[in-house]
Amino acid sequence: MSQHSGLDPEAWSRFSIDQQILMIGNEMNRASRFLGGGSLPSFRRGYERVLRLTDLTAACRPRPGLLRELLRWREMATALYIMEDPGLEQHLALFRALLQLRPETAKQIRLLWS
Repeated sequence: MSQHSGLDPEAWSRFSIDQQILMIGNEMNRASRFLGGGSLPSFRRGYERVLRLTDLTAACRPRPGLLRELLRWREMATALYIMEDPGLEQHLALFRALLQLRPETAKQIRLLWS
């Protein structure tokens, strides 16, 4: 998790909410490589980064509706993180759900799954 260990809410808040979600999505994309015959420990390290960036985003106090949805999304990400055998389909559904949190980030869906 050292890749983002130096980030604090103040530094993270300099990014727009759309940028924050896209950076979480970037970590989700990286984690995709480790499912389906990849390395479960590497997948879990990727999800540790996903959860860390999600926590930073929540600490920046986005509007209440978005915060509620982000925290629900985090619960699902945590569940996938602790699964004994997480599936690629579940991961991709969670990735898509993350991008759907904001209209601007949702535009990336067609680029990733076209």
